Amino acid sequence: MGDFMDFITLKNITKTFDGVDVLKDINLKISEGETLGILGRSGSGKSVLINMLRGTLDYKPDAGNIIMNIAVCPDCLAVDSPSHVGEKCSCGGTLEAREVDFFNAERKLFASIKRRISIMLQRNFALYDEETVIENVMRAMPEDKDYEEGLYFALELLEMVQMNHRITHIARDLSGGEKQRVVLARQLAKEPMTFLADEPTGTLDPQTAVKLHNTLKEGVKDEGITMLITSHWPEVMIELADNVIWLEDGQIKEEGKPETVVEHFMETVPIPKKPEAHELGEKEVILEDVKKHYYSIERGVVKAVDGISLEINNKEIFGIVGLSGSGKTTTTRMLMGLTEPSSGNIEIKLGDEWIDMTKVGPLNRGRIMPYIGLLHQEYSLYPHRTILGNLTDAISLNLPAEFGKIKAVHALTTVGFTDAVANSILEKYPDQLSVGEKHRVALAQVLIKEPNIIVLDEPTGTMDPVTRVVVTDSILKAREELEQTFIIISHDMDFVLDVCDRAALMRGGKILDIGTPEEIVQQLTPDEKEDMLKRE
Repeated sequence: MGDFMDFITLKNITKTFDGVDVLKDINLKISEGETLGILGRSGSGKSVLINMLRGTLDYKPDAGNIIMNIAVCPDCLAVDSPSHVGEKCSCGGTLEAREVDFFNAERKLFASIKRRISIMLQRNFALYDEETVIENVMRAMPEDKDYEEGLYFALELLEMVQMNHRITHIARDLSGGEKQRVVLARQLAKEPMTFLADEPTGTLDPQTAVKLHNTLKEGVKDEGITMLITSHWPEVMIELADNVIWLEDGQIKEEGKPETVVEHFMETVPIPKKPEAHELGEKEVILEDVKKHYYSIERGVVKAVDGISLEINNKEIFGIVGLSGSGKTTTTRMLMGLTEPSSGNIEIKLGDEWIDMTKVGPLNRGRIMPYIGLLHQEYSLYPHRTILGNLTDAISLNLPAEFGKIKAVHALTTVGFTDAVANSILEKYPDQLSVGEKHRVALAQVLIKEPNIIVLDEPTGTMDPVTRVVVTDSILKAREELEQTFIIISHDMDFVLDVCDRAALMRGGKILDIGTPEEIVQQLTPDEKEDMLKRE
């Protein structure tokens, strides 16, 4: 960036709540495009300062002024940051330089400035709960944006905040970290001139926090948007801020370059250790002492599944292996809510809530069903629909055709087709594809629904060796890119060795062992080895 232009000046700002001065005689200059970090313990006045700069009336200064140098259109009062002076406004006017005393500006101009300020708070997920992620972002767009342009911009923002694998999810079913990323996309959709972030990663785990910081860097700082950010993680200041102020008891104790101020601040604060980032996510699926007993006239009680317990983590590729009749298919059907267990608990995490899969109804397991994808071994594509039709019918989204096509190509490239091939097969029919290609399209059909958990039932049953390799790669790639959890039911131990992190070995309705695929191979009987292991 070249020379920064003066943008916002705080002159002798004092703010009192209940007779206590929470900000005392603050003087501060903020340049256009600058990222200012605000350090301080809780209660030092950080949030008061952020809310004041947002224009919240309860935070109007009791003394002093906030002076803004801005570009204003005299015709419609649209505003922008000072470097836009002289540019044409969308209404046809020309933006002029103006110095404005923010809280004392005329009402319309004050409202116009506030519209160009975005804020992101630590715990406030202001989202439309019942709407999808993409609808939430589209709603935040400026009104003059054309629909299609808005759609592409929304997709771009969701990619930037790394949420493009959750586009069709309903907002209330997201986890806290995911909601925070959608809020960020919504705030960026407003195309603000100033972005205020108050402890935006305060409640997130380290991995998600790092993602959010990268997004703030790309989406705000690198776009030249002026940003103020408070954080209790000093690294954030060093990574993001150009300058830092240290607030203590409502006063600026020190200001300067991030490294220097952070170092001095750190000397006064014992810093909590950040938990180590781990590869797999948190627990996502829990089965406790699950049983399924059938009664048959000839055989009496059949214990198809006889008291099994297991846990599967988010982003894990977990295998359930065993010969046919070992109980693995019944286990999966209970896990997915397709078969009732005779007894035991089955819970799956959706967003930040645990759903009881043994309870029927739209408020219980019905809520999570749309987020579980299943690929049967005898998958079938609709023969009379094109590949595009097969993929977009799977999601029946009420979004424009163009969007369906973007999603379809993305799903096909995730399962190993090149961009060119993906585009060329959209108008073909299933019969025009090879068996291996059909297999990959069937997997794409599951992925396009953006499930959190994907269950693959004997996925390698009819696969040729080349397709096996591609499907193995697709699963590993989807796990990385789309943050998905895979449960693979298989008696193909070679495939399990290639893709699974852990596996459970079932025999006679019980789990014999859970461990790495290599450990499971050690437990196989000669019969199981002969049937399940082809490579030695």
